[in-house]
Amino acid sequence: MKRAPVIAGVVAVVLAGLVTLFAFSPNDAERREAAPLVGKPAPPITATTISGERFDLDALRGGWVVVNFFATWCGPCKVEQPELIKFAQRHAGSDFVVSISLNEGPAAAKKFFEANGGDWPVIAQGNGSIALDYGVIRLPESYIVDPDGIVVAKFNGGVTAAGLDRVIQGSRAPAGGGS
Repeated sequence: MKRAPVIAGVVAVVLAGLVTLFAFSPNDAERREAAPLVGKPAPPITATTISGERFDLDALRGGWVVVNFFATWCGPCKVEQPELIKFAQRHAGSDFVVSISLNEGPAAAKKFFEANGGDWPVIAQGNGSIALDYGVIRLPESYIVDPDGIVVAKFNGGVTAAGLDRVIQGSRAPAGGGS
């Protein structure tokens, strides 16, 4: 018996399985997770941004806020960056994005934003205390905070602008008004 055809068959089955796995992997809406913070007030975020400005999450009340945790070495974080840019551009002046870089200093976060784009507050959290308050487990991880300061959704993995918009639109539905 020749081994090459058997090995080729096994490889083909494994590849077919991987293709199926990627084809049916969850989209951003399916990566939403139940989390202890959902439905509760967002933990406060007060810090100095990488541009030296003071940031206070409470100052953004009245608009939706995407709180995005990332790291410059994180591949999926780089992939989601254009989607965050698209969201920020669509919602300029009314809704907001804030990014929190974990375990890195301001220089690394600045370099990431220079290379990948994005024009919103960025906080470099060397010790990750904000991430601890939010219960961040893996990167990227994002939370959507409603205009009243309540966390309405948590996403593990990269987000899309359309997925963020769907959550916001669904959360804007009147009480008793359906999905």
